[in-house]
Amino acid sequence: MASFHHQLKSGGKGKGAQQSDYIAGEGRHSSREDVIETGYGNMPNWVENDPWWFWKEADTYERKNGSVYHEHEITLPCELTLDQQIELASRHIADIAGIKPFQYAIHEKLSSLEGIVNTHLHLMVSDRMPDGIERSLEQMFRRYNPKYPERGGCRKDSGGMNRMELRDSVLGLKKQTAMVQNDALARYGHEARVDHRSLKEQGVNRQPERHLGPARVRKMPVEAKHEYVAARYARKNRSG
Repeated sequence: MASFHHQLKSGGKGKGAQQSDYIAGEGRHSSREDVIETGYGNMPNWVENDPWWFWKEADTYERKNGSVYHEHEITLPCELTLDQQIELASRHIADIAGIKPFQYAIHEKLSSLEGIVNTHLHLMVSDRMPDGIERSLEQMFRRYNPKYPERGGCRKDSGGMNRMELRDSVLGLKKQTAMVQNDALARYGHEARVDHRSLKEQGVNRQPERHLGPARVRKMPVEAKHEYVAARYARKNRSG
């Protein structure tokens, strides 16, 4: 059953490099076995083939209380093959990152409750917009100078947006994600579809499912897991 998950998180100063290690399975996360593909793009020349340095320097030079990255965590439909999921992830990256610096990783692991393979994309994106001006790493993260762009840092894509505009931008991204996933599902012959809207907006009379968390699931007896999963599908069938 295709399900939709597109979560957006922001990382402040001091969190970029450690999150880069986490999604790529590097550093203290090098023992993890669920990372199946990694990559990056639109990085400045001084990165020298290691995106970790970009986030490390952003942690150092980005202004206090500034956002170093936005991370999009997107579930890739389980109906698709791994190659199809990777192709779909590439489309999501192009739609979301555009010309902005980004790093991504695709993780594949079994869900704690049902033992279903959960393949998902982690996409870290900087808000800094390349403009063709070569800047040193110190200058790149300075405040943008609209009158003399060569004297300031790269402009931030979200600069000047109010809270409502930011919310609408996020909703637009989620809608686009759902559209792209449904196009892929249809193209490869699947009837399943995803929906970015809330259950209430879809007209579904069911409370959102509470996330149990991996620690709690590990402590559940096998019988309790089976009962929980059976009840989950019963609720969905009644409301669907």
